[in-house]
Amino acid sequence: MATHDASETSTAKAGQAPDPNDSRKPDNLRDVDKPSWKYVLKKTLREFNKDQCTDLAAALTYYAVLSLFPAILALVSLVGIFGDPEKTTTALLDIVRGFAPAETVNTVSGVVEDLANAPAAGLTLVIGLATALWSASGYVGAFGRAMNRVYEVDEGRPFVKLRGTMLVVTLLAIVIIAILAGMLVLSGPVAEAVGGLIGLSGVFLAVWNIAKWPVMVALIIVIIAVLYYATPNVKQPKFKWMSMGSGIALFVFLIASLGFGFYVGNFGNYNKTYGALGGVIVMLLWLWILNLSLLFGAEFDAELERGRQLEAGIEAEETIQLPPRDTKKSEKLQAQEEEDIRVGRELREKYSAQHGDGTENQDEDDNDRQQETEPHRDRVKDKVRDRASHRESPGGGEHGNR
Repeated sequence: MATHDASETSTAKAGQAPDPNDSRKPDNLRDVDKPSWKYVLKKTLREFNKDQCTDLAAALTYYAVLSLFPAILALVSLVGIFGDPEKTTTALLDIVRGFAPAETVNTVSGVVEDLANAPAAGLTLVIGLATALWSASGYVGAFGRAMNRVYEVDEGRPFVKLRGTMLVVTLLAIVIIAILAGMLVLSGPVAEAVGGLIGLSGVFLAVWNIAKWPVMVALIIVIIAVLYYATPNVKQPKFKWMSMGSGIALFVFLIASLGFGFYVGNFGNYNKTYGALGGVIVMLLWLWILNLSLLFGAEFDAELERGRQLEAGIEAEETIQLPPRDTKKSEKLQAQEEEDIRVGRELREKYSAQHGDGTENQDEDDNDRQQETEPHRDRVKDKVRDRASHRESPGGGEHGNR
């Protein structure tokens, strides 16, 4: 939504939106009627286009590139305090290698290895970690702005509150990714060695090697669910560790990544076309697909909430009725806009008055000319009338003369 009307401002919704956990809404997905599901699916596709999600995904890709290496630096620094950075980076690259094109892995691997081998200690490590977190949170902030468009509301949270939320979400995401990296490290021979040290049996290790994969998928879904829940300026219904939209986003992303990887490996000639930039181009396209998937899942969650509200009799057909988290920034911007309108009106009235004086003088001149020409016009009309009456009289005209 490029612009927001009055019904889409956080200030307006603060006064009219019902409680997000309104008891009238169907709580279980099985309680949502079939016509509502059809409406949700159609509305998701339409809103995905209406909200220009392809453009939003491109903007998120830009912020992802800016945030990627600071996030990796923060992750390596964080793990370096408690573990082995080299093994961690190897595990991270294994994660990316599992679903990303080879060109993307090659582009990222060199930078990651350099970051892992960079010395850091004490205050330098703390400053580097804080700076990296701040930079990496840029993507989360951009994602929050995209989510505000999806939920049809403007940003009302003040800077400190907003930035603090984005930093917490960024830190949580990095910690979960660190856990994922650790789970990948604890596999194969490493898992057997650790299991031998702490006395775990071979059966447990076999179960671990299988069970860790669904756990890792669940952790990734948690990251997506937190992004969906915490970043927009709306009070959503109770938090769900696995929303339907996050599951759809992950599924779409995995399928799209596999398809894109197959295309790049068999039909794409990016290295021949772009040379050394081929890997960068592939990485950008892959990140764009990732963000498209996330936005599609977010649109589905938003439209599912709209469908639940409609079944509860809430007027959500025009805009989703969820109360904002905060309205301070919206109220401040609204006051500034009203002040700009007031100043603009004063300028218009000032110059209109000046043009109005000139217009009045022009009108007076036109009236004088009209008064001067009216007698002449009346005399002409009288002459035409006299000639016409003379021709119509019995003794007038040629016959009368004859």
